[in-house]
Amino acid sequence: MVTGSHNPKEFNGLKVAYDRATPWGDDIQSIYRMITADDMTAAERPGVYRTADISAEYIDMLVSKITLGPRRPKIVCDAGNGTGGLYAPEFLRRIGCDVTELYSTPDGRFPNHHPDPTKRENLPALIAAVKEGGADFGVGFDGDSDRIGVVDNDGEVIWGDRLMALYWSEILPKHPGAVAICEVKSSMALPETVEKLGGRPMWWNAGHSLVKAKMREEHALFSGEVSGHMFFADEYFGYDDAFYAAGRLARIISNTEKTLAELMRDIPLYPSTIETRYDCPDDVKFGVVERVKEAALAEKLNTITVDGVRIIYKDGWGLVRVSNTQPVLVARCEGRTKEALDEITKDMKRRLLAAGSPDFEWGY
Repeated sequence: MVTGSHNPKEFNGLKVAYDRATPWGDDIQSIYRMITADDMTAAERPGVYRTADISAEYIDMLVSKITLGPRRPKIVCDAGNGTGGLYAPEFLRRIGCDVTELYSTPDGRFPNHHPDPTKRENLPALIAAVKEGGADFGVGFDGDSDRIGVVDNDGEVIWGDRLMALYWSEILPKHPGAVAICEVKSSMALPETVEKLGGRPMWWNAGHSLVKAKMREEHALFSGEVSGHMFFADEYFGYDDAFYAAGRLARIISNTEKTLAELMRDIPLYPSTIETRYDCPDDVKFGVVERVKEAALAEKLNTITVDGVRIIYKDGWGLVRVSNTQPVLVARCEGRTKEALDEITKDMKRRLLAAGSPDFEWGY
């Protein structure tokens, strides 16, 4: 797939997939090395190139996967001038939703806002349209529509980890005891909700390729990322299709008399920083994380080390990990109270600076 995804408009790239997998890390580098060295094995028979428009078949397939309950949700759909406007409004209307469209015409210059629904600065138009139109919820898509952002009926943003908890509330009653792969950056509300519903949370690395690989290994029914990738394998194909994710949310709303805001009150919302990303050279960042981890283990602190180090405090947690794609450190903290969060951010910053991290400020 040719896509720049949610990157700035000047960027473009190729997304490679095969056998329901997305290569990453060394696999991506090996493809690059084969191409640059012209070291590729000739196929036994020539490949076939054909051009086809499968839009109608794709939308038909989506429609066949979602059957709404008695309520017909009212939705605002913000495509951000990406690909979402080509498919999402028609799909949602055909399953029975009342849809208001924002920025559905594809335009790679992104004249209205950048198509990244995980950043609050890209959501004011969606929030305003939901509140002014009395919608049940709003959905936003990134440029290639593999990530979803959601705004509830009160105009409050529902970030990816709490959205996953809501999806699990529909899945786990049908599949008690299912394993729930939780990205290490996620709020503690996610595993708490999964356990409350009878599921088995499992911490795992950040990154959609890694999450999908772990899902296949564990035969998991659903997982996702804080960044809005949602992977449904209970009734779908296990890849991140934001249109289908929107349809699943519509189905949840269609089967209840509660508002989305009311449903979300059952899922804790703890004080937290945002995912704080700050510059740190590649030749420094790995050492910083390793030293933070070694110090925490030496102190016999409760830690999760599947991806960086997540330190578990009495009333919250703090995480630091390296970015897989940039010379950047990624940190996040969460507390059960504002006071607990303040203490955790102070301690995590102290640990990071002592480990050789550049100075930084927490984002909220």
